[in-house]
Amino acid sequence: MRHSMSTPKSSKKTYKVIFHNQGEVFEVFVRGVYQSDMYGFIEVEEYLFGERSSLLVDPSEEKLKNTFDGVKRSYIPMHSIIRIDEVEKEGAGKISAASGDKVMPFPMPPAPAK
Repeated sequence: MRHSMSTPKSSKKTYKVIFHNQGEVFEVFVRGVYQSDMYGFIEVEEYLFGERSSLLVDPSEEKLKNTFDGVKRSYIPMHSIIRIDEVEKEGAGKISAASGDKVMPFPMPPAPAK
């Protein structure tokens, strides 16, 4: 059973999801955030991006648009999630470098000996 962190789609809530991805920190805006049936994952769907008609183009937002172009739903490992906020309205997504001295990975148990 899928446990929704949002209410039915008629309310159109917006969430800002910040997570680690391959040495970078992604900040995206989405309509749906759910606890996944796959253990240890969060589902995010309905990505929101700013208008393309703007004269100024943010390279990190363009990279996000290209990365998630055609993606219906993403499964993000729980330990990669930094924060999920319900926000009033969408903003500009961005990608920033993960700062090694400020971000600690979630502690994981050592791998079992073979």
